[in-house]
Amino acid sequence: MNPTEWRELYFQKVAESSEEGAEAVRFVREKKVRVGMRRARKHVGAFWMLGKSFYLNTIHYTMESALINPRAWTLFVHEVRHLQQGTLTAMSVYGELDAWQYEFRLLKRLTGKTLKPELEELLTLPLSFDRVTLKKAQQLMTKFAGFWYGAWSLPLYPIHKEIMFWVTRKQYD
Repeated sequence: MNPTEWRELYFQKVAESSEEGAEAVRFVREKKVRVGMRRARKHVGAFWMLGKSFYLNTIHYTMESALINPRAWTLFVHEVRHLQQGTLTAMSVYGELDAWQYEFRLLKRLTGKTLKPELEELLTLPLSFDRVTLKKAQQLMTKFAGFWYGAWSLPLYPIHKEIMFWVTRKQYD
Protein backbone atom coordinates (compact mmCIF):
# COMPACT_ATOMS: atom_id res chain seq x y z
CA MET A 1 0.00 0.00 0.00
CA ASN A 2 1.37 3.41 -0.84
CA PRO A 3 1.57 6.23 1.73
CA THR A 4 -1.35 8.19 0.23
CA GLU A 5 -3.67 5.16 0.32
CA TRP A 6 -2.56 4.36 3.86
CA ARG A 7 -3.11 7.94 5.06
CA GLU A 8 -6.70 7.97 3.76
CA LEU A 9 -7.45 4.60 5.39
CA TYR A 10 -5.82 5.78 8.62
CA PHE A 11 -7.89 8.98 8.59
CA GLN A 12 -11.01 6.91 8.04
CA LYS A 13 -10.21 4.60 10.97
CA VAL A 14 -9.40 7.50 13.30
CA ALA A 15 -12.51 9.46 12.26
CA GLU A 16 -14.77 6.43 12.69
CA SER A 17 -13.33 5.64 16.13
CA SER A 18 -14.88 8.61 17.94
CA GLU A 19 -15.97 12.22 17.78
CA GLU A 20 -12.52 13.20 19.06
CA GLY A 21 -10.99 11.27 16.17
CA ALA A 22 -13.33 12.84 13.61
CA GLU A 23 -12.52 16.31 14.95
CA ALA A 24 -8.77 15.62 14.82
CA VAL A 25 -9.01 14.44 11.20
CA ARG A 26 -11.03 17.56 10.28
CA PHE A 27 -8.35 19.74 11.86
CA VAL A 28 -5.53 17.95 10.02
CA ARG A 29 -7.30 18.24 6.68
CA GLU A 30 -8.21 21.90 7.24
CA LYS A 31 -4.68 22.87 8.34
CA LYS A 32 -3.02 20.64 5.73
CA VAL A 33 -0.92 18.81 8.32
CA ARG A 34 1.47 16.23 6.87
CA VAL A 35 0.85 12.77 8.28
CA GLY A 36 3.13 9.79 7.91
CA MET A 37 5.43 7.32 9.55
CA ARG A 38 9.04 7.84 10.71
CA ARG A 39 11.47 6.23 13.05
CA ALA A 40 11.99 7.94 16.43
CA ARG A 41 13.31 7.11 19.91
CA LYS A 42 11.76 3.95 21.30
CA HIS A 43 10.05 5.83 24.15
CA VAL A 44 7.95 7.81 21.67
CA GLY A 45 4.82 6.35 20.06
CA ALA A 46 4.21 9.32 17.79
CA PHE A 47 5.36 12.90 17.47
CA TRP A 48 4.57 16.25 15.89
CA MET A 49 7.01 18.68 14.38
CA LEU A 50 7.03 22.39 13.80
CA GLY A 51 5.83 23.05 10.31
CA LYS A 52 2.65 21.07 10.81
CA SER A 53 3.53 17.40 10.61
CA PHE A 54 2.59 14.30 12.55
CA TYR A 55 4.33 10.92 12.46
CA LEU A 56 3.73 7.52 13.99
CA ASN A 57 6.96 5.88 15.14
CA THR A 58 7.90 2.98 12.85
CA ILE A 59 9.55 1.22 15.79
CA HIS A 60 6.04 0.59 17.16
CA TYR A 61 3.71 0.70 14.14
CA THR A 62 3.51 -0.46 10.57
CA MET A 63 1.02 0.87 8.06
CA GLU A 64 -1.06 -2.24 8.62
CA SER A 65 -0.95 -2.25 12.43
CA ALA A 66 -1.88 1.46 12.59
CA LEU A 67 -5.16 0.64 10.86
CA ILE A 68 -6.27 -1.86 13.51
CA ASN A 69 -4.65 -0.62 16.73
CA PRO A 70 -6.75 1.82 18.80
CA ARG A 71 -3.57 3.16 20.42
CA ALA A 72 -2.39 4.34 16.98
CA TRP A 73 -5.67 6.23 16.62
CA THR A 74 -5.51 7.82 20.08
CA LEU A 75 -1.90 8.85 19.52
CA PHE A 76 -3.14 10.74 16.48
CA VAL A 77 -5.71 12.52 18.65
CA HIS A 78 -2.98 13.28 21.24
CA GLU A 79 -0.54 14.78 18.74
CA VAL A 80 -3.23 16.78 16.96
CA ARG A 81 -4.21 18.15 20.36
CA HIS A 82 -0.66 19.53 20.61
CA LEU A 83 -0.95 21.13 17.18
CA GLN A 84 -4.23 22.73 18.32
CA GLN A 85 -2.62 23.98 21.56
CA GLY A 86 0.22 25.75 19.80
CA THR A 87 3.92 25.28 20.40
CA LEU A 88 4.23 27.17 23.70
CA THR A 89 1.51 25.17 25.42
CA ALA A 90 2.41 21.88 23.74
CA MET A 91 5.98 22.13 25.01
CA SER A 92 4.95 22.20 28.67
CA VAL A 93 3.79 19.72 31.30
CA TYR A 94 0.42 21.50 31.28
CA GLY A 95 0.08 20.83 27.53
CA GLU A 96 1.21 17.24 27.95
CA LEU A 97 -1.24 16.64 30.78
CA ASP A 98 -4.07 17.93 28.60
CA ALA A 99 -3.02 15.74 25.64
CA TRP A 100 -2.34 12.65 27.77
CA GLN A 101 -5.73 12.91 29.46
CA TYR A 102 -7.47 13.45 26.12
CA GLU A 103 -5.66 10.44 24.62
CA PHE A 104 -6.01 7.99 27.49
CA ARG A 105 -9.65 8.79 28.30
CA LEU A 106 -10.37 8.00 24.67
CA LEU A 107 -8.23 4.82 24.70
CA LYS A 108 -10.00 3.62 27.82
CA ARG A 109 -13.39 4.27 26.23
CA LEU A 110 -12.44 2.54 22.95
CA THR A 111 -10.93 -0.57 24.56
CA GLY A 112 -13.03 -0.81 27.71
CA LYS A 113 -9.86 -1.78 29.59
CA THR A 114 -8.37 -0.50 32.80
CA LEU A 115 -5.10 1.29 32.15
CA LYS A 116 -1.80 0.96 34.02
CA PRO A 117 -2.02 2.43 37.55
CA GLU A 118 0.06 5.53 36.73
CA LEU A 119 -2.27 6.35 33.81
CA GLU A 120 -5.38 5.79 35.90
CA GLU A 121 -3.93 8.18 38.49
CA LEU A 122 -3.01 10.71 35.80
CA LEU A 123 -6.64 10.70 34.64
CA THR A 124 -7.77 11.74 38.14
CA LEU A 125 -5.62 14.89 38.16
CA PRO A 126 -7.41 18.16 37.49
CA LEU A 127 -6.18 20.02 34.42
CA SER A 128 -4.99 23.17 36.12
CA PHE A 129 -1.98 25.42 36.57
CA ASP A 130 -1.41 24.13 40.09
CA ARG A 131 2.32 23.42 40.25
CA VAL A 132 1.97 20.51 42.69
CA THR A 133 -0.50 18.84 40.30
CA LEU A 134 1.76 19.48 37.30
CA LYS A 135 4.79 18.04 39.13
CA LYS A 136 2.73 14.94 39.97
CA ALA A 137 1.71 14.64 36.30
CA GLN A 138 5.36 14.95 35.28
CA GLN A 139 6.30 12.12 37.66
CA LEU A 140 3.49 9.88 36.41
CA MET A 141 4.44 10.49 32.76
CA THR A 142 8.05 9.61 33.53
CA LYS A 143 6.99 6.49 35.43
CA PHE A 144 4.87 5.33 32.50
CA ALA A 145 7.01 6.39 29.53
CA GLY A 146 10.47 6.36 31.07
CA PHE A 147 13.20 8.91 31.65
CA TRP A 148 14.00 9.24 27.95
CA TYR A 149 10.46 10.35 27.16
CA GLY A 150 11.68 13.68 28.52
CA ALA A 151 8.72 14.94 30.56
CA TRP A 152 11.25 15.97 33.25
CA SER A 153 12.80 18.47 30.81
CA LEU A 154 9.61 20.43 30.13
CA PRO A 155 8.60 23.58 31.99
CA LEU A 156 5.47 23.09 34.07
CA TYR A 157 3.71 26.05 32.42
CA PRO A 158 3.96 27.21 28.82
CA ILE A 159 7.36 28.95 28.75
CA HIS A 160 6.05 32.53 28.71
CA LYS A 161 3.94 31.77 31.80
CA GLU A 162 6.81 29.84 33.40
CA ILE A 163 9.07 32.89 33.07
CA MET A 164 6.39 35.11 34.60
CA PHE A 165 6.01 32.66 37.47
CA TRP A 166 9.73 32.80 38.20
CA VAL A 167 9.67 36.61 38.08
CA THR A 168 6.50 37.13 40.14
CA ARG A 169 6.18 33.79 42.02
CA LYS A 170 2.45 33.94 41.28
CA GLN A 171 0.67 30.78 40.17
CA TYR A 172 -1.89 30.93 37.39
CA ASP A 173 -5.50 29.92 37.95
